Amino acid sequence: MTERHTALDAALDRVITAAREHLAAVKAADGRADDDHVWQAYVELNNASFEYDELLLDAYGEVTPWDVDAIDPDEADRQFGVGVESGEPGDPYPHVVSVRQRRDYRVPSVGALLRLAESARQAAPHTEEDPAEPVETIGEALLELMQAGDGSLAALDIPELESLNGVVVVAEVGEGLDPEAYSDVDGVGPFQLADGDRIVDRLDEHAYMEFDAAEVAEDADAAEDDEVEDDAEEEEERADR
Repeated sequence: MTERHTALDAALDRVITAAREHLAAVKAADGRADDDHVWQAYVELNNASFEYDELLLDAYGEVTPWDVDAIDPDEADRQFGVGVESGEPGDPYPHVVSVRQRRDYRVPSVGALLRLAESARQAAPHTEEDPAEPVETIGEALLELMQAGDGSLAALDIPELESLNGVVVVAEVGEGLDPEAYSDVDGVGPFQLADGDRIVDRLDEHAYMEFDAAEVAEDADAAEDDEVEDDAEEEEERADR
């Protein structure tokens, strides 16, 4: 057996071993996202496959179906936070991101809103020991509709509410929110930034654009004049023919 055969066989063995270790890591993670062991096994399998493909190409001019590039394990650790063995965090920027959103609504009919929320509450599962209580306030109605939906403000995109302006603020904060640290009637504290926190971006949401009535009328007249001129030009062209 030649030296190149030996190198190829050893490279193939590394591919097989790496593939088995990758499968074992995937099974152990059981669908857990961003598992460090799965990523490490992936890097090993990728590099073993790359090495085998390169050796096969050099020895026989043949290639495998694997179109991969080599991955520097040290660079992968730095970028993706793979550092299970060392126990050190791989992310050099361990901040918490806080998304704070406000949107205002006009309530055309309080009665209609309460009836809709009441229907949503009655449709939810209840027991005789825990019957559904009537929805009595706007605050209860909004929370009930959000709970009946996906929990986001999108659940309030309903005919019973007229969406007004809003704002979304993204901030980097040193610590995550602890709701129990604030009283139920404190509507300011949970949204305040602490010392050292900083806003990184802001998105203003405009429900509608306010147009000047005179400008709208002027634009309409201009469009009508252009249409009249186009019709006149077409008549002249037909007459020339």
